[in-house]
Amino acid sequence: MAEVDVAPTFGAELKDGFKPANAWVANGIAWLDDIQSFYRERSAIEKEHSAKLNALAKKYFEKKSKKSATLSVGDTPAMTPGSLENASLTIWTTHLTTLESIAEEHEKFGNELIQKVADPMKYFAGRFEELRKRHVEYAAKLEAERDSSYADLRKTKTKYDAACQEVESKRKKTESSFDKAKAQSHYQQQLHDMNNVKNTYLIAINVTNKQKEKYYHEYVPELLDSLQDLSEFRTMKLNSLWSTAANLETTMLQQSNSLVEHLAQEITRNQPHLDSMMYIRHNMGAWQEPPDKVFEPSPVWHDDDLMVTDEVAKVFLRNVLNKSKGQLGELRREVDKKRREIEGVKRIKQRIREGTENKDEVQVVSQIFSMQEELHQVDRKRLTAEVETSTITSAVGDVTLGAKNHNFKSQTFKIPTNCDLCGERIWGLSAKGFDCRDCGYTCHSKCEMKVPAECPGELSKEERKKYKAERQSAAGALLKPPSGTPDHVAELPALSRSNTMNSLSSGYAASANRSISGSVASPRPPAEDTPPEPSGPRPAIKKSRLVAPPPTAYISELPGSSVPPVSKAPEKKGKMLYSFEANGEGEVTVPEGREVVILEPDDGSGWVKVRAGYKEGLVPASYLEVFPDPIVPQDTGSSLRSRPASTYSNSGSSVNTAGPPVKKKGPAVAPRRGAKKLKYVVALYDYTAQSDVEHSMTEGERFVLIKEDPGDGWAEVEKGGVTKSVPASYVQVATD
Repeated sequence: MAEVDVAPTFGAELKDGFKPANAWVANGIAWLDDIQSFYRERSAIEKEHSAKLNALAKKYFEKKSKKSATLSVGDTPAMTPGSLENASLTIWTTHLTTLESIAEEHEKFGNELIQKVADPMKYFAGRFEELRKRHVEYAAKLEAERDSSYADLRKTKTKYDAACQEVESKRKKTESSFDKAKAQSHYQQQLHDMNNVKNTYLIAINVTNKQKEKYYHEYVPELLDSLQDLSEFRTMKLNSLWSTAANLETTMLQQSNSLVEHLAQEITRNQPHLDSMMYIRHNMGAWQEPPDKVFEPSPVWHDDDLMVTDEVAKVFLRNVLNKSKGQLGELRREVDKKRREIEGVKRIKQRIREGTENKDEVQVVSQIFSMQEELHQVDRKRLTAEVETSTITSAVGDVTLGAKNHNFKSQTFKIPTNCDLCGERIWGLSAKGFDCRDCGYTCHSKCEMKVPAECPGELSKEERKKYKAERQSAAGALLKPPSGTPDHVAELPALSRSNTMNSLSSGYAASANRSISGSVASPRPPAEDTPPEPSGPRPAIKKSRLVAPPPTAYISELPGSSVPPVSKAPEKKGKMLYSFEANGEGEVTVPEGREVVILEPDDGSGWVKVRAGYKEGLVPASYLEVFPDPIVPQDTGSSLRSRPASTYSNSGSSVNTAGPPVKKKGPAVAPRRGAKKLKYVVALYDYTAQSDVEHSMTEGERFVLIKEDPGDGWAEVEKGGVTKSVPASYVQVATD
């Protein structure tokens, strides 16, 4: 026979689990209060929702009446329509009317929730709680009977223990009593009493165990089963009320759905083109295209609208034409590609509207819009390139034929670099310009279109250096003034000086020397706030400049008299750029700004021996600004009119700054020889530094590698305690 599945019961499974089961049933009954409260709040929400829907419909009925004409034919129609409501407004009226009907259904549903669900549930919750309390009272009675039985058993056990104690006492008396016979008689009598008490105790144990068995296997299980039945009865009533609520809501939703279906049928009558046609009919008018733009001469430079075609202009036009022609083919292909992509997405949009593809149409339209924006940008570039090409070709022909164009790539120069066209320094926070990958031609971004198409092609490193020097020399010649000065005199503006000025500050001469020397001083760290150098090219061959002598050298008693020659060679001096604290043997502590006498120059170790006052010792070469040796000016036979003017200097001795000086942090000190093992590079070729932040190199010379090439073609190396840049392709890592 097949076994019949019987649902487990509380009495069979839980045994003495009345208290937790009772708590569980009590929680279930108390939960009915939460449910009936839920339906009361739901009813309130439905009524509130109904009121808000009615208010919403009323509000937008009023708004529709105010905007009806504007939405139908616009603010300024050319012709007043016969009807002021278009098809969409008619459907909108149906929508608002449907909303009012739905509000009535929600009001009805809210009232029925109170009458047919919440109130009956509250009634049943009270009845169920009464039954549960009856179970609790009966369970307490059964437990009291069980505890009473246990108490009686304990009393019997106490009597038995007392009888046993008395027997033992009588036995001891038989041993010590004078009347042995009488004591033995009392002992025997007490022993019989103890046996009777023992039998009573054993009978009580059996009675108690039987009552316990009935309690745990009959009384409590029956009570638990009754409690389970109460809980299941509560669930049955709860399901019934839930079904009632669901039926009420279904009825409300069906009524609302029928209203919405009617609205949906009306919506299908609103064809998208009806509103547009109505607006077009009432707003058609005349339109005239704006005239084309024409050349307007400047009010200060009267000119015509003809293209300038001289040789200088042809260089610019050739570069523009070459750039436009180079971009035109790629732009046309990109435009065609983007148009095909847009057409593909438009077909997806059409399939979405037809219902054959399930995607977010708004997202697809947004994608089309983004793609059209990209197409617009590329098409504008294509159109610009086409017009530039046709305009230049019609004016000067195809001047790109036979041109040797440079292979320019955008470059960020991290070291000072001069433009090979104009000779000026490429300045800026990012110092961006262009660099020819073949011949190494460098120029400003603004000069790119002015560079002649005369690229010699790919060059070796030696050829690049040669062409670079020639271009810099030619660019420097363009910046020279028409009337030059002798080779041995610096190209600086003259500064006259009268005899009345017979004294200067003690630091002026050094300041002048530093200012005129320019790039002779050791490089400052990038973090130091230094003013930029005067813009302009660096000539390929440096000329010795006249350094400002002491002030007394500018004063002569008679015009045209010469300055007597200096009888003693001055000591080589310098100035501390930063404060230095001695940390080892042979070093000396020198404060910032202190002038020192150089006893032994840097021998490649990065340290210089100096004398500061009466103290002598070593200081880092990167902390020291070395003054150039002064050169005695030649007598030109002129009066007191030729004193070279100093250029901008950031020296504190020539600029009077307000406020207390700020202590600057010096650069990293070069390690003393033998301090630690470093990574070295070896120069593959000779290289002449083009600026103050570059190292000159000879083939085979070793440097300490500080920073490898980050991608700009330059590496940072250290020599003699000074860190500068060198071309990364000119060095290789030393293997030994």
